[in-house]
Amino acid sequence: MQKKIFCVYLQCRMEKLNYKVYPGHIGDIIYNHISKNAWMKWLTYQTKLINEKKLNMTKKKDIFFLEKEMINFLFKNNKI
Repeated sequence: MQKKIFCVYLQCRMEKLNYKVYPGHIGDIIYNHISKNAWMKWLTYQTKLINEKKLNMTKKKDIFFLEKEMINFLFKNNKI
């Protein structure tokens, strides 16, 4: 039986992630409040952002930008 959580992105009970997908405190929040389905939607959008904005994931400013976009995408108006 799959563990379910209330996904704040999709606003319903969905299957929980199998493991922590992001480090640190933000990773803990994602693991406990974001479903697999929502995470897959983020990964698709993340790929689009990286390609369209030509982000370089070795540059700190691009990593910071993508992290900010991830928080905005997954949590919209929710405070984390």
